[in-house]
Amino acid sequence: MRPVTLKEIAKELGISVATVSKALKGYQDVSPKTRKRVLELTEKLNYSPNTAAISLRKQHTKTIGVIIPTIVHYFFSSVIEAIIKIADSKDYLVILLQSDENFELEKKQVNLLLSKGIDGLIISLSNHTRTYTHLKKLQDYNVPFVQIDKISKIVHSSKVIIDDRKAAYNAVSYLIEKGYKKIAHFRAGLNPQNSIDRYLGYKKALEDNDIPLDPSLVYICDNNRDFEDGIFNAEKMIKEHGNSVDAIFTVNDMLAIGAIHYFRNNDIKIPEEIAVFGFSNWFMSSVISPKLSTVNQDGSIMGEAAINVLFEEIENKRAGKPALNKTVVIDTDLVIREST
Repeated sequence: MRPVTLKEIAKELGISVATVSKALKGYQDVSPKTRKRVLELTEKLNYSPNTAAISLRKQHTKTIGVIIPTIVHYFFSSVIEAIIKIADSKDYLVILLQSDENFELEKKQVNLLLSKGIDGLIISLSNHTRTYTHLKKLQDYNVPFVQIDKISKIVHSSKVIIDDRKAAYNAVSYLIEKGYKKIAHFRAGLNPQNSIDRYLGYKKALEDNDIPLDPSLVYICDNNRDFEDGIFNAEKMIKEHGNSVDAIFTVNDMLAIGAIHYFRNNDIKIPEEIAVFGFSNWFMSSVISPKLSTVNQDGSIMGEAAINVLFEEIENKRAGKPALNKTVVIDTDLVIREST
């Protein structure tokens, strides 16, 4: 069935197209009687505005894209929830895509969103993103974008991050203050910036406390299966070092939970024989036994900041101003529980 137009509604009511448009938008210079007639007829005819035409006229689509590595993740689900809530309050539609830590898919998704004419993009890079031509393409098309959590420092855009290095430093320093000396680190791959910074924070905390860095205590966990990686590397660590390791600092909570699962199944007591410290403060960290000490990284606050910065960038673009390229750093804190 062909959609009804404003022109046809105006003809039916014997008024101008401009009056119909004003009535639908609630303009005060349209009488209540006329507005009532317009609303009754548009409802009867199932009229809906031509958003594509409106977007072309206004040069925006009221649509933003969000690309994240994984949706099934407590931190990212909190980020998404905050983004959608604020976007909806401003009548923006969110197109949500998951890269599944796949660089090629991430590039395709950026191109897809560009073809949809999005007004802006929020993106958390995959663990395997090593080149940034797809982000350069966003800049070439003058599409505002904000990087969040997993970012590239060499790409100039607005960013919403935490101080990963400081947060890791504080966590490892806490373990050292508690008397732990031989501390292993389960990190992600060599590429993600947050993995790099958390490793550097771990390393600096050891150095500042005169504990030599032992490379054999640093385990790479980059199979994108964090729980299984936690189990696998905990077993590998025990085989390589026996019971000499007295603490583990992990790059995220699921690695820590996998390690705890292995230790419990092998009668290794936590924290008496080994302490475990995670990162992110996912829901599971507070319900596992023993409850996991972790760095609190608030996804809701990061999501709110990201969408608000993106709206600032969009408004800047409409005003003909250059990109802000601002960096917002969200505070973290340590949550101390039974595992330490």
